[in-house]
Amino acid sequence: MNEQKIKNLLGLAQRAGKLISGDFAVEKAVKRGGAPLVLLAMDCAANNTKKYTQMAETHGVPLRTLLTKEELGQAIGKELRAVVLVNDSGFAKALLAEIDQ
Repeated sequence: MNEQKIKNLLGLAQRAGKLISGDFAVEKAVKRGGAPLVLLAMDCAANNTKKYTQMAETHGVPLRTLLTKEELGQAIGKELRAVVLVNDSGFAKALLAEIDQ
């Protein structure tokens, strides 16, 4: 897993308007359905980890845990981010390929 490449892809997705970040917005988007990928920070609170893991399983959304909240936020040009939803199948596919290497 090349962390720098993942951060670059996240930055591109953010600039393209293909990311949703923040707890409430991501939860709403996952429940709406059709989300290609959810990324969770490694240092996320245990209750959030449990909530998003169950939600992803229920709605059939791939979920991966990587980076810290600070690194995830920096990659997309924002403050700390515990959870990010990739809202584009192309970016999701590229990120999954890089993460699952």
